[in-house]
This record gives sequence, C-alpha cells and structure tokens, in this order.
Amino acid sequence: MKKCLVILGLLVIALPALVYSDVLTFKVGYFVPRAQNDPNSLWTTEFDNMSFKKSNFNGSVFGLGYEHFFTNELSIGLSVDFYTKNRSGFYRDYVGISLTEGDFAFPAQDFQGDFDISHSFQVSIMPIQLSLKLAPLGRRGRFIPYVGGGVGFYHWNVRLRGDIVDFSDVWIYTDPQLGDIDIFTVKLADLEETNRFSVGYHAFGGFMYPLGPRFTIEGEFKYNFVKGKWQDNSSFQGFSDFDLSGAQFTVGFNYWF
Repeated sequence: MKKCLVILGLLVIALPALVYSDVLTFKVGYFVPRAQNDPNSLWTTEFDNMSFKKSNFNGSVFGLGYEHFFTNELSIGLSVDFYTKNRSGFYRDYVGISLTEGDFAFPAQDFQGDFDISHSFQVSIMPIQLSLKLAPLGRRGRFIPYVGGGVGFYHWNVRLRGDIVDFSDVWIYTDPQLGDIDIFTVKLADLEETNRFSVGYHAFGGFMYPLGPRFTIEGEFKYNFVKGKWQDNSSFQGFSDFDLSGAQFTVGFNYWF
C-alpha cells in the first residue's frame, strides 16, 4: 500500500499536466534599486551626506500576477509588485548647535554639537506591468524556462521628513581658536512627492517547475528601467529625474486553471 502511495505521489509530481491556459501567481522576493550615481540626484545627495547607504534600501518585494497562454509557448501577463523602504539617519559630517539665531550645522570634526541632524528618507514603488513571455520548450514540460519583457506604469512616492541642512544658506561663525567657519542653517522639513506615475519597461527570465496538475513554483530575475520626473512645483525641483530602476529576484507560487 505504501509503495502504491509513493508511486502515485511521484506520478502526480511528474505529470506535465499544465494543460490549463490561465495562471495566477503570488511571489515574494528582493528588490535592489539601481540608485544611479548621478551627482545631481536625490539618491546621491542622501548617500553622500547621511549615515545610511545604498544597500540599506535593498528590500522585500511582494507581487501578484495573472497570465494567459495564447499558445503552448507564448503568453501575456499582467502583474503588480509592491516595494517600500524607509531609513532614518544623521548627517555624518555635521552636528547641530543651537544659537540665538536658530539651529545651525557645524563641522563634526571640530565641534561636539548639541544634537544630531537627522531625517528619514522613504521610497515606495508599485509597478503595474504588462508583459509578453516566451517559454521556448513549451508550458507542458517538467522544467519550463522562459524569458520576456514589456511595459509598465510605475506608481511611486518619495518622502523626506526631519532635519535638513540648507547648504545654500551660509553663515560665518567666528571661533576663538579656529577663526571664521562656514556654518549652515538647519530646517525642519516634511518634503514629499506622492502619487506619481511614470512609464518604463522591463525584461525578465526564469523557470517554472510543476508540483502537480495545477501548481508550479517559479524563480525569476527581472530588471526594471524607469525614471520619475518631479512635478513643476515639487519640493525636490533642482534634482535630476528620480531613478526608479533596479533588479528584482523573486520566488513565486503559480495556480493554473
């Protein structure tokens, strides 16, 4: 009896029974923003000044997808992914000192300071993507590699909340030992760019492996190519277009029907 059950189980796993033409997918994974090293970008300004770094914005991604096969090899899919990351940090090279005129940023190498100048930086990206996918070996095999790509509408938000150093507002502080020193005003800010949409594109590759007649698992690598434009009245005007591109690694669970 046990042998029969084992054989039956192996047959179920081995069945290339993906005769169904529609697929629902739930996936989880890891997103690595490109955060292009443009000297005039918000990404670069944050990483150059703050205690957090680029790798701190690597994070989890969750996704849902629907796919329809036109043929044994070709399908079209619609998917949505969710990524958000919020990091808090302090200015590495400056400390805050309160004077009669207000709060100012002093060089950390020369002054101990009254407080750390800190703020949080949050980025959220939700790609809604339409894709064509090619499975060159067909969708009914025991191992189903695929490649594809398409276009996407990227909903994104950026928020910066806390203390910021206004490097355009320079004051001169005269220290008895150090002489004249450039200091900068510290301002409390709540800057955001919300509910923005940008158009981009993506390419991906991966594989599916059957677990039964209606279930497969998948592993996928995807790269998104997109930049966001600031609104004309944005608090971030003056920075270059915001880089939303990045690499995405996911594992998915597929239901065929």
